[in-house]
Amino acid sequence: MSEKTLTRMDLSEAVFREVGLSRNESAELVESVLGHISDSLVEGEQVKISSFGTFSVRGKAARIGRNPKTGEEVPIQPRRVLTFRPSHLMKDRVAAGNKS
Repeated sequence: MSEKTLTRMDLSEAVFREVGLSRNESAELVESVLGHISDSLVEGEQVKISSFGTFSVRGKAARIGRNPKTGEEVPIQPRRVLTFRPSHLMKDRVAAGNKS
């Protein structure tokens, strides 16, 4: 497994190289796309990207948890969590070692 992390800078650099926008325009485009995705998720909408996957937010109910060190019961508040379901194409691509 690779230890490399893809960053916003890497994405904007790829847009710069492949699309031909300036570096500033590429960075603004990446920020805009990520902003739209984030805003949609905050509003509770699903974000589906073909051949990639679906991001969604789901609610988790309140429950009683347990502190593993002390065994003490602790209430866990209800919360919203972000989930991602990769598409079948993405699963197949990752399983094949990204050889396309």
